[in-house]
Amino acid sequence: MDEDLKKIIDFHGHFCPGIAMGYRVAKYVMKNYKKSSDEELVAIVYNDSCSVDAIQCLLSCTFGKGNLIFKDYGKHVYIFYHRENKKGIRISFKEEISEKIGDIRNKILNAKGENRNMEHINKLKKEYSDEILRLSEEELFDIMDIDIPEPKRAKIYPSIKCEECGEYFMEIRGRIINGKIVCMECFGKLIDED
Repeated sequence: MDEDLKKIIDFHGHFCPGIAMGYRVAKYVMKNYKKSSDEELVAIVYNDSCSVDAIQCLLSCTFGKGNLIFKDYGKHVYIFYHRENKKGIRISFKEEISEKIGDIRNKILNAKGENRNMEHINKLKKEYSDEILRLSEEELFDIMDIDIPEPKRAKIYPSIKCEECGEYFMEIRGRIINGKIVCMECFGKLIDED
């Protein structure tokens, strides 16, 4: 097993199709872009699946540094932008792969009786994970060069104290309700009370 894959599995906690997918995406990007030591490489991911852990682990794109951007579109689409060369690529899985992902997910979700046993489910996951590792990049991916505006760099905002719970939060996330400046969590609770 490749050392990078071992590293991802250790980071994530288990091996699954999502990890195999993210690993293959990250390895492709590693061949074509320099690793991000800070914010040079930006990943824009269209899902919050296991695959994103592989991207964080291998490419050093993280929420904390601000070079991992999540778009909640529920698709296995990954956009990478490198600030030094001002280039972007969009990686998605080919239709046949996406269909297979859906089929396996549905088999797992709909498994009944003897098929519901975890051994069977884990066997399905392993078989598909191994297939993702085995296939060539040409069989797996649709890759396009894209022009996108340079993503904004991470910005630090002042913290202020919530006048409801007393916890500090990022100023730009504040809301005003009943004449008080509150965090979004308290705002949601206070709105629900009305």
